[in-house]
Amino acid sequence: MTSPLEQAAARIVEIPDYPEPGVIFRDVMPLLSDAECLRTVVTAMLEPWGGKFDVVAGIEARGFLLAGAAATLANVGLVPIRKAGKLPRPAASVTYTLEYGTAEIEIQDDIAPGTRVLLMDDVLATGGTLGAAVELVRKIGAEPIGSTVLMELTELGGRAVVGDAHDVRSLFVN
Repeated sequence: MTSPLEQAAARIVEIPDYPEPGVIFRDVMPLLSDAECLRTVVTAMLEPWGGKFDVVAGIEARGFLLAGAAATLANVGLVPIRKAGKLPRPAASVTYTLEYGTAEIEIQDDIAPGTRVLLMDDVLATGGTLGAAVELVRKIGAEPIGSTVLMELTELGGRAVVGDAHDVRSLFVN
């Protein structure tokens, strides 16, 4: 018999050659569409951080979905970290390198300085997005206490990019 976490992991679909040849995309949408699997993974992702954060910051786009569920379960607020040009009142932005080029993310300053922020995303790959999100939270005076990701693709070395000073917890490791 498989555990609830094993059942959730089994719902992640690997799609070869997407978005470009040689890349294996991990599609978490089938997992998210199952209420029990979603509850199981979000609860497990929050478990190490109990009581240590004031808000959850979801990183666009699948990180939003996980962070929304997490904020509700943890009874805390939600802060979106969005691609450039998507927020009406961006307070800070960071440009970073990703697998296929560069990108920019932004955050509004809707939280007080010193607010303890748990960052949440679906995948830690090369670490560019998560590293930029940590920097972004610091730019608005908040405290990134750690990050939780649904899965980590260790062969891409993202943990090294984010740095040892920032605690990253991965639910599934590939």
